[in-house]
Amino acid sequence: MSKFWSQVVRELEPYVPGEQPQIDGLIKLNTNESPYPPSPEVIKLMTHDAIDRLRLYPDPNSKKLKNTIAAYHGINAEQVFVGNGSDEVLGLAFMAFFQQAKPLLFPDISYSFYPVYCKLFGIDFETIALRDDFTIHFGDYNSQHNGGIIFPNPNAPTAMGKPLTDIEKLLQKNTETVVIVDEAYIDFGGETAISLVNKYPNLLVVQTLSKSRSLAGMRVGFAVGNVDLITALDRVKNSFNSYPLDRLAEAATIAAFEDDTYFQACRDKIIATREWTVKELETLGFSVLPSQANFVFAKPAGNNAAELAQKLREHKILVRYFSAPRVNEFLRITIGTDEQMQRMIEVLKSV
Repeated sequence: MSKFWSQVVRELEPYVPGEQPQIDGLIKLNTNESPYPPSPEVIKLMTHDAIDRLRLYPDPNSKKLKNTIAAYHGINAEQVFVGNGSDEVLGLAFMAFFQQAKPLLFPDISYSFYPVYCKLFGIDFETIALRDDFTIHFGDYNSQHNGGIIFPNPNAPTAMGKPLTDIEKLLQKNTETVVIVDEAYIDFGGETAISLVNKYPNLLVVQTLSKSRSLAGMRVGFAVGNVDLITALDRVKNSFNSYPLDRLAEAATIAAFEDDTYFQACRDKIIATREWTVKELETLGFSVLPSQANFVFAKPAGNNAAELAQKLREHKILVRYFSAPRVNEFLRITIGTDEQMQRMIEVLKSV
């Protein structure tokens, strides 16, 4: 450790993103990216005029994008916040809402960025254990003793989602602190909680363009909630980075939302391929948790998951293995194209 590091940096255990190796012929099923390119409308944006305008600052309020998101979801533009990927949006939300006297609550098996943000921003937290079947049970969340609640829906890495009725019951019980529903994978089978934001002023819903709309390389995320929550996010953002989205990212996101036919076609392909993959894995003896995401969480029978991940890697197929307790017998497998998943099944049969 450098003598120049602050104590906070010394104590941090940073989030570890999925591996991004540069290997020819690699089938990359470890980072939950879309296997399909963005909408053709995005490609049309790369004009000489668009490139020339990169010398100018973008709109700090991203008004056109907010209007597009609001129209798509049937809300007001003042209820939308945008940022550099949902990770940045979440980070700003942690600063805006969760630095409280009481602890933040989230699942013990969940997105591993949550405890990193807590340590970075000095937020006390408690993890709530998933049930034995890996489901979130909101009855375990103490509505009288928390400084906020956050959970992914569907959860990661389990891929299991919660119905909107259960989320509303939580909101009816937990009225005094902010509840964030992290919907990175919502488009692959879940029901968004955006329909509840006008009813519950403490609800913030966060989504990303990285997964279902194939824009992971553009880094665009957004939040939807009560105007007071959005105002708080803007106050933090404007104290940190007043120009969060570049011109190309904003234009690409607008194009992706407007081409809804392409979005639905790609999403439906991924869902169909996921269902085929689940059946094939179960035929091979895997136990697969019910998935509403663009990945599956699968436990091999009679094999060590870590060893199996290594064997797949030897065949140029990357999947994600987590060594943490309770999940160290599973592999998280992103859904790729039909051809990629067929190749993975062939390799699994051979090993």
